[in-house]
Amino acid sequence: MEKFNIDKIRADFPILKREVNGKPLVYLDNGATTQKPSSVINSIVHYYADMNSNVHRGVHYLSQISTDAFEVTRRKVQAFIHAADDKEIIITKGTTEGINLIATCYGRAFIHEGDEIIISAMEHHSNIVPWQMLCDEKGCKIRVIPMNDKGELDMDAYSNLFNEKTKLVAVTYVSNSLGTINPVREMISIAHGHGAVVLVDAAQAVQHIQIDVQKLDVDFLVFSGHKMYGPTGVGVLYGKEDLLNAMPPYQGGGDMIKEVTFEKTTYNELPFKFEAGTPNIEAGICLNEAIDYINSIGLENIEAYEHDLLQYATEKLAEIPGMRFIGTAEQKCSVISFVIDGTHPYDVGVILDKLGIAVRTGHHCAQPVMDRFGIPGTIRASLAVYNTKEEIDILVAGIQRAVNMLV
Repeated sequence: MEKFNIDKIRADFPILKREVNGKPLVYLDNGATTQKPSSVINSIVHYYADMNSNVHRGVHYLSQISTDAFEVTRRKVQAFIHAADDKEIIITKGTTEGINLIATCYGRAFIHEGDEIIISAMEHHSNIVPWQMLCDEKGCKIRVIPMNDKGELDMDAYSNLFNEKTKLVAVTYVSNSLGTINPVREMISIAHGHGAVVLVDAAQAVQHIQIDVQKLDVDFLVFSGHKMYGPTGVGVLYGKEDLLNAMPPYQGGGDMIKEVTFEKTTYNELPFKFEAGTPNIEAGICLNEAIDYINSIGLENIEAYEHDLLQYATEKLAEIPGMRFIGTAEQKCSVISFVIDGTHPYDVGVILDKLGIAVRTGHHCAQPVMDRFGIPGTIRASLAVYNTKEEIDILVAGIQRAVNMLV
């Protein structure tokens, strides 16, 4: 932690210098999207000022340097999550598209009527709805891993959900609404023991926790660039090479073909087989800068700093009368979700905004989680590497002020 300089880190993010409603911005909505360091912002400007061209298709200079930069990102992602080969890295629009790609392509080829898919009770809607759509089309069935009152998955119940019809498990690494870190390595091992493949939604994990897809032995893993200090509109699907090769393409168009005639089309090799059309080139290239930024600090340092901050925030918020935390798992990461007796989350969020404090209120695209706890929604403070204990103190004071006004 000696090299961790929070003042220097905060100086890297221009937006943190601004005011909102006449107050210094306190940004605690990082679970929705993170702010961007100057290196990422500058790289976006550099791309459009000096490089702008389509990729993979041109022999001219600008196309060549843009293609090279785009493929540098692919290799950077490979190293970041420790994939075996860069052809296992598919560049997508984001986590949602990655999940839909697997539901469509793997589901189309390998999941049939009567088969079963296991998801958890704490999934984001993006890891529920695509599987429901597949079940409507195929006549397969979803089974749900229950969770306890602390927001932890019931692992005994999980093991008992498997049978000869189980084909796939789709589970979040870190809950966006609760902050629970799930034991995904153990879950993957159990699923593989029953012959099922596993997709892990790492959208809330990859910026906080070191991930090694080979050690996890995960079959598919998805995440988004904008939640790891990168641009919006870009994400990653990791898939084991043999599984990706066995799947049909997701969309038809440029780049995903080898040869097209009116009689027959042959498809490109990995990873281009799943990258039809012009990608978000600028975002794909500039994701490289976001990964470099995380690496420059070190995920192990980020993890330790954020863990300390989470503990501090939990202790301070617990002192507020009427405070009730939603999600108190033993293993948590970056998210504090709570309600306050006598208040509605929306009303608290509006008052906090007037004080320059950005939090998220509502169901956080996880309505089944709210149903499980019998509430309409929560207030969610989600942390990032640039947040501070001083900002937590401002949040606590703001909530106390809101409670005094509302109760």
